[in-house]
Amino acid sequence: MNASEPIDDDRPARRALLAKIHIARRDLGLDEASYRALLAAETAKHSAADCDRAELARVVARFERLGWRSKVGGGMAGPTASAKRHVRKVFALWTDLGRLGALDDGSRSALGAFVKRMAGVDEPEWLDVAGATGVTEALKAMRARHLAKVAGRMASKLAGGKPGS
Repeated sequence: MNASEPIDDDRPARRALLAKIHIARRDLGLDEASYRALLAAETAKHSAADCDRAELARVVARFERLGWRSKVGGGMAGPTASAKRHVRKVFALWTDLGRLGALDDGSRSALGAFVKRMAGVDEPEWLDVAGATGVTEALKAMRARHLAKVAGRMASKLAGGKPGS
């Protein structure tokens, strides 16, 4: 341990909080400046490494108020690997949307229902390239809308505005 490292007897919990912070930062698409501003606003520190466990928990709570959700134990049930590249892309985009918290239901059955509405086939595996292209473009648009919404909420909160304004 070096002199600048905070003393914390609960190192595994602290490491878990640090991991959550970095995952949330990535999931929310924060650039370095926005991340440092949020960190400073919550802890008056510019590095998560300098924070104690309580401060790290406050940062995680702030990310959750901004719409980030931890996906521990979550994920899509069932196999997502496909021999078809275009189908793997559909699974990847759906999983990403679920990880970002953009979906009410990120399950395999919900993906099947979405694919049926978009392309008229019952299973993602049955998509041809043209059908998968339409589905992937729709999923990319959903992702862009969700990230814009999260960025707007974050900008408003960092500027001291009301939530949702």
